[in-house]
Amino acid sequence: MLDWTTVLVIVLMAASTYATRVVGFVVLRDRTLSPRMQAIMQNVPGCVLISVIAPAFVSSRPADLLGLAVTLAAAMRLSLLPTVVIGVVATGLLRHFVG
Repeated sequence: MLDWTTVLVIVLMAASTYATRVVGFVVLRDRTLSPRMQAIMQNVPGCVLISVIAPAFVSSRPADLLGLAVTLAAAMRLSLLPTVVIGVVATGLLRHFVG
């Protein structure tokens, strides 16, 4: 059975994510960014990823720590999207099998 509160939260999170991207595009579309600002804008997704996985550093659950290790290994070799997918899948499987 669907929990409508969960569905509403997911829809609102998606809308807010989309809105921040649209607002950023609208605000910056007619501006020429300096090389420093371009570098900052390119690194924002990585900062967000770190803020999401940072709590796993202090976790006492073995599955979370192993998932963190897999994610860090993937981050050394792959771009952001494959790293996120591998980290989520690995952590989910580890939580299911390791506990």
